[in-house]
Amino acid sequence: MSFKRQWKFILVLAIGIIGLFCQFGLKTKSLFQIGNLQFPIQAVLIDIVGIMMAISLLAEIASDFKSGRYGVDILAVIAVVSTILIGDIWAEWMILVMMTGGQTLEDYATGQADKELRSLLSNSPTIANKIVNNELVSVDVEQLKIGDHVLIKPGEQVPVDGKVVSGESSFDQSSLTGESVPVAKKTGDELMSGSINGSVAVEMAVTKKASDSEYQTIVSLVESSQAKPAKFVKMADRYAVPFTIISLVIGIAAWIHSGNPVNFAEVMVVASPCPLLIAAPVALVSGMSSMSKHHIIVKSGPTLEKLATAKTFAFDKTGTLTENQLVIDEIIPANNSSYSPETLQSYATSVEQQSSHIIANSLVNVADKNLLKPATNIKESTGQGISGIVEGHLVKVGKLDYVNPHEKAATVNATAVYISIDDEYAGYITFKDQVRPESAETIARLKRQSNAHIMMLTGDHKDVADKIGQTVGVHDIRYSLLPAEKIAAIKNVPQDQRPVVMTGDGINDAPSLSAADVGIAMGAKGASAASESADAIIMVNDLSKINDAVAISKHTMKVANIDVLTAITIVVIIELIAFTGIIPAFWGAILQEVVDMISISLALLAKTTPKNPEQTGISTTN
Repeated sequence: MSFKRQWKFILVLAIGIIGLFCQFGLKTKSLFQIGNLQFPIQAVLIDIVGIMMAISLLAEIASDFKSGRYGVDILAVIAVVSTILIGDIWAEWMILVMMTGGQTLEDYATGQADKELRSLLSNSPTIANKIVNNELVSVDVEQLKIGDHVLIKPGEQVPVDGKVVSGESSFDQSSLTGESVPVAKKTGDELMSGSINGSVAVEMAVTKKASDSEYQTIVSLVESSQAKPAKFVKMADRYAVPFTIISLVIGIAAWIHSGNPVNFAEVMVVASPCPLLIAAPVALVSGMSSMSKHHIIVKSGPTLEKLATAKTFAFDKTGTLTENQLVIDEIIPANNSSYSPETLQSYATSVEQQSSHIIANSLVNVADKNLLKPATNIKESTGQGISGIVEGHLVKVGKLDYVNPHEKAATVNATAVYISIDDEYAGYITFKDQVRPESAETIARLKRQSNAHIMMLTGDHKDVADKIGQTVGVHDIRYSLLPAEKIAAIKNVPQDQRPVVMTGDGINDAPSLSAADVGIAMGAKGASAASESADAIIMVNDLSKINDAVAISKHTMKVANIDVLTAITIVVIIELIAFTGIIPAFWGAILQEVVDMISISLALLAKTTPKNPEQTGISTTN
């Protein structure tokens, strides 16, 4: 599209140069004559191009009309036709320069605005050093299969997601996660495609195909965001009808007042809508570029418009407001137990250290290594629990009816495991989901930013949900919800509390994200159905990026609206001056080109970070 626009601009310039040469160089008088009418070669050439451009624009107008859109392109057509009818070929040429030049400038400004997005595409890994029979073979990343071994040399990019099988090094993940310092990786650690190796070569095993890897997920999201520019002009179209009516009224009034159709043409020349059409697209693309610098991928321009005016924010609990990582809450020995909480934790952890269950991982991750004892004769009963011998004692950890089916312990309203020692009930350990350290401040800042209503939607039971809600400052808590009930909660938000923004991270959140006016996925840990169905993806493990997204959206829409209104105001003032007949059509077209440049310059301000970061919500560091 931009290539086509560029050649239109070159064609118009070439015709103008030829016309100038014919008129002032060769001093040709006419190509042919009909009666008393003479048709100089320069007039014929420029009129032919003008008619072609007008027909092309009319086709676009017809297509827009069929799709229910009403734009201001009709003013450009009227301006071209008017100058053809009054025979002012150089005013006509300047309008064509303005139209095609404005489009070319828009493409250039758009390219400058989204260069951060495109940098991801240009840096995408393409070649990998596959290890085959202890030899290195360069292969295309698309040929890598799960289980293949790849050597990552110092300074090289990780081609696909994998796991270190040999060597230790540090990796720069800043472009993916926003971490400012390299991250140390050793055998068994996961590597994200797109990260940069440090000074030591490592061998890794491929865990995901190239198409499913982290970096390719980001690239596909970027490509998706670049594929939807047509929607950007919707904001400008809201001003199209009144602007068109005002311009036509001034033009017709100028004609009637002067009795000369030339005055109508002069008004129509300065009424060309190029500044109006340029302002919104460039501002919104600039805003998307600013989002990408803050590690937020936005798929389309309308997402910015909705975020800027959002009145309700809904959050999933697990993995969004919380870390999705269980930590020990309480250790409660049985009433008649002689074992201390430390002993219960030591025995339970010793048995669980060979299990891959999430609760087992939670126990082991927080355990003091001195608490771990050798455990033998490990037996795991799927979905029930695990048993083993620790210091000569039979230890069972799991559900109550597994560790001691005869015990009638009190109901525990929390995630818990029960423990028996030598078939005697010994107590239980409860767990809680760890709240993200930034969750409470994120919610507080959202309320300051948008005065929005905040909801928490979770499948957890009331006690757990209430505890998390109180911690982070959410009072509207919907608990024990199935995915369908989350969707209903979002759809039932009253119209006066919309747009609704839903934030989640899991596969079960995908339907809710689609149901919301804006769906935001926490995508730092890889591709998921949530990211695919979301309108925006936060690419770092930081919930406060929601504040950045809202602040940037508000700033972008403020810039876009000011730009559009500024362009309209300047154009209407010039139209009123043209009403008097003191601005020739040629100079009116030049003034329009100046307004184009002003519009582009103002629109690029959306790329800047808003001032007063605490007030707006923008993070002071990336």
